[in-house]
Amino acid sequence: QVQLVESGGGLVQPGGSLRLSCAASGSIRSINAMGWYRQAPGKQRELVAAMSRGGMTNYADSVKVRFTISRDNTKNTVVPQMNSLQPEGTAVYYCNAGWSITTAGGTWGQGSQVTVSS
Repeated sequence: QVQLVESGGGLVQPGGSLRLSCAASGSIRSINAMGWYRQAPGKQRELVAAMSRGGMTNYADSVKVRFTISRDNTKNTVVPQMNSLQPEGTAVYYCNAGWSITTAGGTWGQGSQVTVSS
């Protein structure tokens, strides 16, 4: 099994930046894709960005220019650098691990609240 532990999150002003971090442990060899999803109040969970072990990425259109995902395969971490955050970015952000960068895997982190507000 794989365990994911998230850190980061919090309150940021509109136009500001924030980094989250997720560290994986356990059966690491079963993981190809690591990424982040988010769920805003009253909405479905959606992809933010994901990255394969080989470096292929998949971004939501809404964040493509502003967010950058990076991954360290030696430390089994994945970090989204989120710039120019807007109020619609307020959500609970979840780390995810699985096989595909286009479909969420079965392992989730505990969730990190990100609030974009002045």
